Amino acid sequence: MKYAVFAAVAGTLVLAGCQTEPMRNMQADLKTLFGTTKGGPALAAGLRQYEDGNYAEAARQLQSAIDQGLGQSDRVKAHKTLAFIHCVSGRTTACREEFRRALSIDPAFELPPAEAGHPTWGPVFRSVKAGR
Repeated sequence: MKYAVFAAVAGTLVLAGCQTEPMRNMQADLKTLFGTTKGGPALAAGLRQYEDGNYAEAARQLQSAIDQGLGQSDRVKAHKTLAFIHCVSGRTTACREEFRRALSIDPAFELPPAEAGHPTWGPVFRSVKAGR
């Protein structure tokens, strides 16, 4: 395990000079994996608030996490959760926009079956995905 951490850190340092978008995404994902992204704590707090039904605070924390910096998969998760919050709050336009943002980060992004079948955001997601 110690060698895996060393290899990941060394790889990140080697790639630090690369400024292409894929390299920046990989660096951010490695930072997220090892708990070093700035937005990680805010993402965790936002997800907890969402699970507790505190949507306004969850949205604030999730947006803060995005603004602070997250790896690719965590940015998708944050935008997806923001979309859910907007959808259940009746803000369909904002919901669509958050799904668009998630799909722009990861065009292959799909909702798991339990989420895809949700009557509020499932149809919105399918509509956004089909329109790409």
